[in-house]
Amino acid sequence: MRLFVALYPPPEAVDHLRRRVARLRVGEATADGVGVRVADSAQAHVTLAFLAAVPTEQLMAVEGSLDQVARWSRDSWPAPPRLRLGGGGTFGQGRSTVLWVGLRGDLVELTELGQVVRSRLRANCLPYDEKPWHPHLTVARPGDRLPPADVAADVAALDAYGGPQWPARELVLTRSHPGHRPTHDRLAAWPL
Repeated sequence: MRLFVALYPPPEAVDHLRRRVARLRVGEATADGVGVRVADSAQAHVTLAFLAAVPTEQLMAVEGSLDQVARWSRDSWPAPPRLRLGGGGTFGQGRSTVLWVGLRGDLVELTELGQVVRSRLRANCLPYDEKPWHPHLTVARPGDRLPPADVAADVAALDAYGGPQWPARELVLTRSHPGHRPTHDRLAAWPL
């Protein structure tokens, strides 16, 4: 199973971002039929850790690790971190260019949460992607189908963007089904 641990912004925050993205150059290109792939807002999430192929027999260990994280968060914080979508950037280049929106708000707590998730997975000998973590939500995959100047203009627009604030109330274990139109299934969730 391909799994990831995520925070899901509430629908009102995702809808606010969706309306902003529609006015970006990637949104206009998508509306014009250019092959730019805008991320499905129904699956909008902030990944805390990506677990590659996890055997079914390790699922309980993953869930146990996340139960430990949730208990830690409730013991450590008086309230869940308050976040908002804002800022922007890109990963990759050429055909693999990804446009993302960042997070603002209680970033110290968010970073700490990401570190604790990874440390609990590591302590339980569970595989996860150890690349440096940068909290973000994928907006689109323009690849090389938009001129770099258009992508740069969208990054600048996202830098000025600030969505509504929301509390990160829930840690979610999600199963990913890759493909041209990837889908996600929520497997379990823990209150923070």
